[in-house]
Amino acid sequence: MTPNWLHHRLPGDEIAGKAEELVDQGFRLGLVAAHDDGERLRVVYLFLAGHPDRRVELETLLTAADPALPSLAYLSFPASRFEREMADLYGIRPVGHPHLRRLVRHAHWPQDWHPMRADAGLPPQFAATGGFPFVTVQGTGVYEIPVGPVHAGLIEPGHFRFSVVGETVLRLKARLWFVHRGLEKLFEGRPATAAVDLAERISGDTSAAHALAHSLAIEDALGIEMPEEAQRLRALLVELERLYNHAADLGAMANDVGYGIANAHAQRIREQLLRLNAVVTGHRLLRGAIYPGGVTVNRLPTAAQLHSIATDIAEIAELTLANTVVYDRFAGTSVLDRDDARAMGCLGYVARASGVRTDARTEHPFTALPITESGAGAGDVLARYTLRRDEFAASATLAAYLVESHTGPNKYVVPAPSTRGPRSGIGIVEGWRGTIVHRVEISADARITRSKVVDPSWFNWPAVPVAMADTIVPDFPLTNKSFNLSYAGNDL
Repeated sequence: MTPNWLHHRLPGDEIAGKAEELVDQGFRLGLVAAHDDGERLRVVYLFLAGHPDRRVELETLLTAADPALPSLAYLSFPASRFEREMADLYGIRPVGHPHLRRLVRHAHWPQDWHPMRADAGLPPQFAATGGFPFVTVQGTGVYEIPVGPVHAGLIEPGHFRFSVVGETVLRLKARLWFVHRGLEKLFEGRPATAAVDLAERISGDTSAAHALAHSLAIEDALGIEMPEEAQRLRALLVELERLYNHAADLGAMANDVGYGIANAHAQRIREQLLRLNAVVTGHRLLRGAIYPGGVTVNRLPTAAQLHSIATDIAEIAELTLANTVVYDRFAGTSVLDRDDARAMGCLGYVARASGVRTDARTEHPFTALPITESGAGAGDVLARYTLRRDEFAASATLAAYLVESHTGPNKYVVPAPSTRGPRSGIGIVEGWRGTIVHRVEISADARITRSKVVDPSWFNWPAVPVAMADTIVPDFPLTNKSFNLSYAGNDL
């Protein structure tokens, strides 16, 4: 599938005007990537629109001595956060940003150390320099409840600061970036066709989709054209990933309101799917099957297996929602309005449950698929539950179709053609949480010079505090699970 991909290099003071034009035409800001080229810095803005697939890059050059450019925060909430990230990691100043505070770098990070700069060197000594400036909510009976960053159970670290009256939440602030691994830096210098192992570890439960987005970006840059049958095998693996994660979430959401029997059966199905993954690819998390220029499937599942599992999940969901206590806890809880979801740039099931149409399989397809789009509108926990239920059924049907219609071998390897000069590439995939975007730049000797990754959790995390407003503290675990965002995918 060849998208309409345009590239404009503009002076910094012309970026805002062009960005306004694109937003007016229905584009969304999908990614902002800073680059350190030595004597100068570059910033690339990737705007995306679907139906048909359109991609527009705006690029501007900055002086390394004083890198600054006009802020787009007034135009796009995601832009404001990308700018804060660039300020932390590259020292690029977004002039006119309304609230430029640290995002990635915690208080113990050195003030003037920007780790993505080419001359950053080894990390200097970290030392506490003050606390995070949480907004204090005042009033009669208002108090704070701090939660995390260390949590009970197997959960990644994140700090949540509740300002409450009684049990009613007035404000919630989520502070993340406790698991920063410097993954984008680790991509630098790796051979273009030998870095997929890093992509698979961006967010462990999304190994296949991130491996595919990375591979599509590398193939785009190197000019590798994969056969349609190979792309359909890859699509099958991404749907298998969607199935086991949605099954787990349907059970976990029921468990958070005390309906443990539904969770037990959902986890039983998740285990079935993980074992199926191991048969199909040799790995329970589908690792090692998708790579630049290739895909390897050991054995296809059967359509009968997939249909049987879908029937099982449908029964569990029906029994769950028939329980009046469960239904009452789900319905009307933590509503994310459509306008808020759209303004924050939400993606995946979070956006679709609030009535926002978004699915990279139809907006930015890498192969033609008969997609059944699911949607809801209430934006509450119930909507996020029923959307997963419906997506599980649609995904199982799609996976069965891909199995039954498959022709040809189960392994494809396409060699990379010789390249001339540096090139860039984009990979877009609808992972189980939502749209994943990878952008890579590759040198003349076929090594990665920059890899920018955007997981849908980056866009969706700010929506959790919005949905929690005016709900109650005991509903936070349920709300958080209904979003089920990746800490690691957000913090690279």
